[in-house]
Amino acid sequence: MEGKVAAITGGNGTLGSTFAKGLAEAGATVFILNRNPKSAAERVEAFKKMGLEIHAVTCDVVNEASVEAAVAEILHKAGKVDILVNGAGGNMPGAIVGPEQTVFDLSVDAFRKVFDLNLLGTVIPSIAFAKPMIRQGTGCIVNISSMAAQLPLTRVVGYSASKAGVDNFTRWLMVELANKFGEGIRVNAIAPGFFIAEQNRRLLLNEDGTLTSRGETIISQTPMKRFGEPEELISTLLWLCDGRSSFVNGVVVPVDGGFSAFSGV
Repeated sequence: MEGKVAAITGGNGTLGSTFAKGLAEAGATVFILNRNPKSAAERVEAFKKMGLEIHAVTCDVVNEASVEAAVAEILHKAGKVDILVNGAGGNMPGAIVGPEQTVFDLSVDAFRKVFDLNLLGTVIPSIAFAKPMIRQGTGCIVNISSMAAQLPLTRVVGYSASKAGVDNFTRWLMVELANKFGEGIRVNAIAPGFFIAEQNRRLLLNEDGTLTSRGETIISQTPMKRFGEPEELISTLLWLCDGRSSFVNGVVVPVDGGFSAFSGV
């Protein structure tokens, strides 16, 4: 990654900050995009204590003007952008149908917000960052999907549907860019299995660290019988961003401990 410039949306989160660290350690110049400048500054300071110089850019991924401004800032500071990791995403209670609820309790407003964050929050940065990539003739976009896209999970209806959209958009954008602008811009995705992050911690773990019933179900369906560690995603990201992977295009790579391969039998 020496000489590469990378932008990571959601770079302040558990997985996003891991991506930033992995790319920076591999030699890339890294910018994390986050809409909260205070928390982003704190993350940059934490990186600095690790000996990593990572930059922060304030950006709201569902706001086109904000994303365009972030692209311009990165180009001004670094002169180019080679890699975009669309790591921004999340969920909210109203877009979840709990065990004691039915689909009729679903909040359409919350569903829309989750869809906007996960899908539009991938579409808008992809379009904005693809422009300078096309001008320079090369670039790599890596979207962050989920196992919930391929195997819809109970409860998280908004999240599952929006991540399924991310899978579809990944393949569509790859075809669009390759057909109209040549082979220089690649678009792929990583589909993580189950990793403990702040957003899902209480769903998977009890206060004492033991598994919740949902956590137990997930582990029972994961042949490796554990959750993933965020660092276990880095090698896949580096592989997808490496110029030597130039024929890898339009794929969604599961990193899930075997979850997607297991039928339960």
